[in-house]
Amino acid sequence: MVLCSFHLIALKAGNTAPIFLSALRKAGIKPIAQGLVLRWMILPQQISTGYLLSRNIHWDMVLILSEESDIPQSIRSTTIAAEWTAGVGTSSKLLANYASLNAELLNPALGTVPPLSLDLSAAARANSSQNLELTPELASFISALPAHIQSRPVSMLNLLSFNEGKHADYVKYGQEFSARVGARYGGRVKIVGKVTKSGVVVAQQGEDVTKQQQQQEGWDEVAFVHYPSIAHFASMAADGDYQDVNHRYRLGALKDTFIISVVEVTADGEVVPEAKNKNKLKL
Repeated sequence: MVLCSFHLIALKAGNTAPIFLSALRKAGIKPIAQGLVLRWMILPQQISTGYLLSRNIHWDMVLILSEESDIPQSIRSTTIAAEWTAGVGTSSKLLANYASLNAELLNPALGTVPPLSLDLSAAARANSSQNLELTPELASFISALPAHIQSRPVSMLNLLSFNEGKHADYVKYGQEFSARVGARYGGRVKIVGKVTKSGVVVAQQGEDVTKQQQQQEGWDEVAFVHYPSIAHFASMAADGDYQDVNHRYRLGALKDTFIISVVEVTADGEVVPEAKNKNKLKL
């Protein structure tokens, strides 16, 4: 097992992803992955809500760093308005293969992306996305996205907390997801691991170090999951087979969860180039 860290970052006014990532690059920091926050998909209900939600912070970026990397204090103080992190223990093999796998997923070969259609009548049957169901609001959000974002792959950052004695149910959910619906919509787990600590990072004035107010908040696992587009994710949520698996194994296993969708960007802060496949969204 190796350690890495997931960072939710809100940038100070006047800063952009290219500016922030350029500063990291000049400091010799090479993230495992970096992306722009597209939207909350599921909000946390019990854990970490005071900082993640109640302060009404607009989260701009998700950053994944190796154990050896940290954001220098000078960069934190000049570019970051708010930061929340989770330390994660994961497979060394997963991290070693991440760059090549991710490049393949973000730039799929012609014919490898599953065809897509999104049934708006399915959206009308759900009034909340908290149970990972398709809602009219989510369908409308996707419809309103610029075309160059609609067609791009997304990654879903999942934080998970399990009800006592229910972890095995979630393992079964993962197995059923892979066997029954994941491949149908291009879902692919890229990083999964156990949360070791999580919490707020506070930059201390006038010091060369940061004070990390981190603890065991109650999160158990993290999963970073790829989809060919946000519409593929929404179509999966509307699928009856998926909802059967979701209700049988996932919902009862979770004490709390949150999901944030991310559009990954290059080291220069640019959205990854358009995929070779042209999948028309039926919205």
